[in-house]
Amino acid sequence: MPVTDPTLPERARVHAFAIGSGLLLAFALPPWGWWPLLFVGLVGLERLIADQPGWVRFARGFTVGLGWFFPSIVWMRALTLPGYVIASVGYSLMLGVAVALTPPDRRRLVALPGALVVMELVRWQWPFGGVPLSNFAVSQVSGPLSPALRIGGSILVVFLATSAAMAIAGALRRDRLALVPAATVVVAVLLGLVAPRGSAFDTIDVALVQGGGPQGTRADETDPRDVIERHLAASELVDGPVDLVLWPEDVVDVDRLAGSRENRELSELAQSLDTTLVAGIIEDEGSDKFRNAAVVYSPDGEIIDRFEKVERVPFGEWVPLRPILEPFAGDALPARDAIEGEGPAIIETGVGTFGVAISWEIFFGARVRDAIGNGGEILLNPTNGSSFEGTIVQTQQIASSRVRAIETGRWVLQAAPTGFTAVISPDGDVMQRTAVSEQAVLRATVERRSGLTWANRLGVWPATLLALVALGWGWWPHRSGLIGAIRSRRSRSPDRR
Repeated sequence: MPVTDPTLPERARVHAFAIGSGLLLAFALPPWGWWPLLFVGLVGLERLIADQPGWVRFARGFTVGLGWFFPSIVWMRALTLPGYVIASVGYSLMLGVAVALTPPDRRRLVALPGALVVMELVRWQWPFGGVPLSNFAVSQVSGPLSPALRIGGSILVVFLATSAAMAIAGALRRDRLALVPAATVVVAVLLGLVAPRGSAFDTIDVALVQGGGPQGTRADETDPRDVIERHLAASELVDGPVDLVLWPEDVVDVDRLAGSRENRELSELAQSLDTTLVAGIIEDEGSDKFRNAAVVYSPDGEIIDRFEKVERVPFGEWVPLRPILEPFAGDALPARDAIEGEGPAIIETGVGTFGVAISWEIFFGARVRDAIGNGGEILLNPTNGSSFEGTIVQTQQIASSRVRAIETGRWVLQAAPTGFTAVISPDGDVMQRTAVSEQAVLRATVERRSGLTWANRLGVWPATLLALVALGWGWWPHRSGLIGAIRSRRSRSPDRR
């Protein structure tokens, strides 16, 4: 890849190669899910930045990012088209900065995984709370790196996936430095295989309800009664005794739950099935606010607990910088903002303590660690992706639920109004899954589990420390660099005796 005054055909070839590498990263993600392509794309990124000056590394990393993000976060168009473009370009700029901060020489084989971890730690939290989708971990949950999720969660898999690609890149050139990332990957995966994963102490019978209906419809285009009636009809398919019935997120939209027709219907449903019912409720809070909650009904029809969503979707459930944007965006913005919930991410019921990650929250490891750290025995993920066209968000959410299952050593129960509804084992296996738009009930017997994995205990710290060590080593003056030059100069000094 020449740097000085490349010809137009050469520049075009480089840009095409960079876009192609980014597309490989995208196609490794769900819904495509060809996970080995991730390593090919990362090897391509390594070749693009090899021995290049900082501005070239930045430009080529940015171009790779365009190929990665524009296809894989296209679902954002349903929330905000300008936001989709800004996010795609912004995340590409982040990748450009990350690779510009990576050493250009062979030490990039060790340092690049650290740089990408730092980038993802930022992207997953900033701006507006972050967007931790389209990440390497959800692409690798079906691959050989998944056991390492028990050690350091999804951010550690980002480090290991990049390290595996760097090991491949180095091995192709017979660079012995490739042994460092290769050994890191092998040790981490082996530790993941023997790491604590929790243990079962009881079982319960569950039913997950999917009411069905058309995909790609927004709330303001749908009669709320249609949604609840579909789920009441689907609940009639629950056959036989069951300990827990889970409804999706926000399928009941009311001004006030107390005293409403919908509250009476949910209470009667819990009594008729003699079960604990968890239902997703939207309640108005004035003209410009609302609450998004998972509400628990006991078998005698009483409300006994509720959890309100903490991690809200920017531009979907709340509008950052609303006073600045409203004069320009007007009706394109959601009219109301969700009120941020408080308290631990659990609900207490007569059949167990359940962790709750409502919809978007399943993408945030900290929310799930909160749920399990506060005693969650099973993880519930009531969600609603009915407004998104296609299945990018839904398939990435299934993959993220699989990631959280392995991270926590818990069963994950995901319920959606139009799909996908799924039952996922603690090993990340999808035991059952619905199709899009169908009306269905999934029945399963799942384990209540206790015990914490290392990922539960340590969070992002294992990957963060590895990233800092890798980056620090990459830029530390080595014998072949500054220290070697100083020693060589001293050895030639006439005053040296």
